[in-house]
Amino acid sequence: MENVLIAFGLTLFAGISTGFGSLIAFFAKKTNYRFLAISTGFSAGVMLYISFAELFPEAGRILGETYGGKTGEWLNVAGFFSGILLIALIDLLIPSEENPHERPSDSERDTLRQDPYGKHPDSEGKEFHAPEKLLRIGLFTALAVTIHNFPEGLATFVAALHNPSTGIAIAIAVALHNIPEGISVAVPIYYATGSRRKALWYSFFSGLAEPVGAAFAYLLLRLFLPEGTPIPEALMAIVFSVIAGIMVYISLDELIPASHTYGEGHDSIIGLIAGMAVMAVSLVAL
Repeated sequence: MENVLIAFGLTLFAGISTGFGSLIAFFAKKTNYRFLAISTGFSAGVMLYISFAELFPEAGRILGETYGGKTGEWLNVAGFFSGILLIALIDLLIPSEENPHERPSDSERDTLRQDPYGKHPDSEGKEFHAPEKLLRIGLFTALAVTIHNFPEGLATFVAALHNPSTGIAIAIAVALHNIPEGISVAVPIYYATGSRRKALWYSFFSGLAEPVGAAFAYLLLRLFLPEGTPIPEALMAIVFSVIAGIMVYISLDELIPASHTYGEGHDSIIGLIAGMAVMAVSLVAL
């Protein structure tokens, strides 16, 4: 297998870009909930656009060429919903009272804005602590990002081994959407703890799953493919469709609801469209 070092380098670059996003959190005021709303919306826009405009169509094209039109389409759909099912199952394993996907009521949201660091009664009269809610959002986002960064790292590595030019394009695209992912991890943790170091650490740590995924892919390839054997394109396509499903689920179930919760007016849609626009320009430019 050629280009191993190039492939690892590109995957590492894509992974650590998650930490770059956390640096943006250091310039935000703790009570700036509009920044939180726009940044999470931005992250959702990037994930949704790259999933539907790049990964899913590319996977369908490769699988269609490999297995024929209808079979390829079914395999692509199966991979996409397998990615959704994977994250959904993880979500179901988390108790609802500890699940940051559970959206606060309007009254909880208002009291969060008025006093983001105090204790408040929820709609049932039970007390909740605002920083704890934000911390759970940040930690679960870090977990979700880590999980889907693993197959992203695998995909970037395999693509770069197959074709360095393609690997560069995918690595840059992944890096661009990892930056707002880093924001979505770091900002709520920073708001909850007031610690820039913790925000930076969790953001960088979630991105390290990508080189881990690359190492896993390398070991599998060394075990099952003879030296010099080209990487099957169908394998890359399945990985792409699974990643698309994972990112769509994270966007719709977590990032967009969080953006609506802490934003006002059109903050969420502004962030969403901005994320899509940045991803669109980057893909066309590449």
